[in-house]
Amino acid sequence: MTDSVPVTDGAPAAPKSILRRRLTWFFGFLALWAIGAYLLMPEGWYRYAKRHPSLDDVPTITYTKDGIPGDPLNIGAIGTERELKKIMIAAHWYPADPLTLKSCLEIAEATVLKRPYDEAPVSNLYLWHRKEDLAFEKPVGDDPRQRHHVRFWKSEKIDSDGRPVWLGSATYDRAVGLSHTTGQITHHIAADIDAERNGLIADWQATGRVEEVYTVQDFQKNKSGRNGGGDPWETDGNLKVGVFKPE
Repeated sequence: MTDSVPVTDGAPAAPKSILRRRLTWFFGFLALWAIGAYLLMPEGWYRYAKRHPSLDDVPTITYTKDGIPGDPLNIGAIGTERELKKIMIAAHWYPADPLTLKSCLEIAEATVLKRPYDEAPVSNLYLWHRKEDLAFEKPVGDDPRQRHHVRFWKSEKIDSDGRPVWLGSATYDRAVGLSHTTGQITHHIAADIDAERNGLIADWQATGRVEEVYTVQDFQKNKSGRNGGGDPWETDGNLKVGVFKPE
């Protein structure tokens, strides 16, 4: 009687089979990497760049009419002028009155009498050789000496939908006094401009009209300085940009 060799389950595969399987895995992984690296990632970055235009070549500081460095830029917005105005109103920020003799007298009267002046004017600052396109403020109590305010300039940058990029400077007026550089009557700002930037972003988000918020890292190379009135400011250097939901 001839002894038979039993066949057991789970016998080790031949070396050639193992090599073939490993090569299949390797070339499969290589194909996925090539598709991701050369097709999907470039397309993703292209769409990102179209949606979030580069701000590397834009100014970071505003200027006074006399050419003195003013408040730093710390916030951006992508949307139409109508969308920007609507979200500011929804966030309970008021359009600032034009700076005229009448409005200056009104804010002086409101300051002395400590009564609210929701549309009090803001002094003009300049970017790209023109004053702000839009200015808003959010009152604090009944005293116009303290308020949140922001100025916006419309840039030439547009997103993939053709909507403009707005650059803004959001600061907090802590008191009224004399400018340290010119001696003129002015509002003095609080040094922490990041708090104002973050506060305005939060107000936007509370309206439900923001599609996304992204950050431009190290937009401000100088993390501290003084504005046109001689007030110190400090920042983490980041610019936060709100993208509004299209109407």
